[in-house]
Amino acid sequence: MAEAMIEFQSVTKTYQGGQAAVDDLSMSIDKGAITVFVGPSGCGKTTSLRMINRMVEPTSGTLTVDGRDVTSVPAPQLRRSMGYVMQSSGLMPHRTVLDNIATVPRLNGVSKAESRKRAEELLDVVGLASTLGKRYPSQLSGGQQQRVGVARALAADPPVLLMDEPFSAVDPLVRDELQKELLRLQRDLAKTIVFVTHDIDEATVLGDKVAVFATGGKLAQYAAPEEILRAPANEFVAAFVGRDRGFRHLAFSPSDGVRIHAAQTVRLHELGTGNGAGDWQLVVDDEGRPLGWSGPGAGAATVPGGSLFRKGETLRRALDAALSSPSGLGVAVDDDGRVAGILKADEVLAIIDADRRARQGRL
Repeated sequence: MAEAMIEFQSVTKTYQGGQAAVDDLSMSIDKGAITVFVGPSGCGKTTSLRMINRMVEPTSGTLTVDGRDVTSVPAPQLRRSMGYVMQSSGLMPHRTVLDNIATVPRLNGVSKAESRKRAEELLDVVGLASTLGKRYPSQLSGGQQQRVGVARALAADPPVLLMDEPFSAVDPLVRDELQKELLRLQRDLAKTIVFVTHDIDEATVLGDKVAVFATGGKLAQYAAPEEILRAPANEFVAAFVGRDRGFRHLAFSPSDGVRIHAAQTVRLHELGTGNGAGDWQLVVDDEGRPLGWSGPGAGAATVPGGSLFRKGETLRRALDAALSSPSGLGVAVDDDGRVAGILKADEVLAIIDADRRARQGRL
């Protein structure tokens, strides 16, 4: 059983007029894991996060971090003991990147030279070039600013990292990159991360556990992403997760039953020679890596081939590879990126249907 790092015990936050932002919240947050708070606007997820570092004071109940009641620690000291990343990065515009990152160590009494050395190390940790250290926030892209925000939150090496919708203000491609970067950092650092988002896809990608909050500050379900997608606790969770939750669930389903068939391939320089003119052919380079497809009667032209599948990946990846291919045949590759075979869309869909019927039989 995982060790709890943060405990909410019957915590309520009520504002003037008697409106409860958080209503009788009880939950344990695992040490060294990513816990995601997700839900619609006004459901209390950000309020719950901010009660952890006392940016918001609870009206009643007890909240502990590592066994210690947060109200027993002066609020400024408590906040400096945790990392905090917000939506807009919150960087100070008149300070350089290095000085922004060094802020908390300096407040904690670390020397300027030592703080700047730590800041320089963290640029590399979050995937930023050292040359960016002398720039100001306005000279960075939105994604770079968010990376600096993460570096600043990590500067004092805190055991707890609070992240309040940190990636919602960047475009989808940058967001995907930042999500992958956070998962990489977590594998290396094993922090206790509490992450707030309104996006169920982001929640299931990042969370070891996901807390779904309902309107009125009630905790509707708290479980592993797979369980929430497979078995929503009630109609609210089912509606919030969405009708396509079955396809999201595939991201947690193994692809063991997917059969890999031999692939009919053709080298790029052989296109248009008449070989296999009536069939789809997989075009490969001289090393056997896929370049695209040659369709019936296409001559020397190639069509982009869609996403690739590697053995051991999930059923969702197998389905993506098959459905994104113009031929209806997904391309499987080995660890070196060479063609290992093809998979057929109808066979992948049959496995998914069998999995769906088996899960319905267990409910």
